[in-house]
Amino acid sequence: MIAVIGLLIGALLGVFFQPDVPVALQPYLPIAVVAALDAIFGGLRALLDGIFDDKVFVVSFLSNVVVAALIVFLGDQLGVGNQLSTGVVVVLGIRIFSNAAAIRRHLFKA
Repeated sequence: MIAVIGLLIGALLGVFFQPDVPVALQPYLPIAVVAALDAIFGGLRALLDGIFDDKVFVVSFLSNVVVAALIVFLGDQLGVGNQLSTGVVVVLGIRIFSNAAAIRRHLFKA
């Protein structure tokens, strides 16, 4: 519950203060958001399955964001940043939809 409250407070602060993202980090922000969403949906699925562990969630959240950003950074260094960004979004998108389907099946038994 503390994590959800922290997430809501962080989102409200972001909307209220509207922080500027440095230009050098702007290509990585959408990837980080998608990676974070993947961890959140995975955590929610684990919670509904009764196997949620807060340490695993935090490590998953941080590692998803860091690994996704590193993959895109490596792609930028190799000159194929857009292709790797697309690949990361596709893979994480598949995981998000898979977790969303499991959550739907758990909640609605359908």
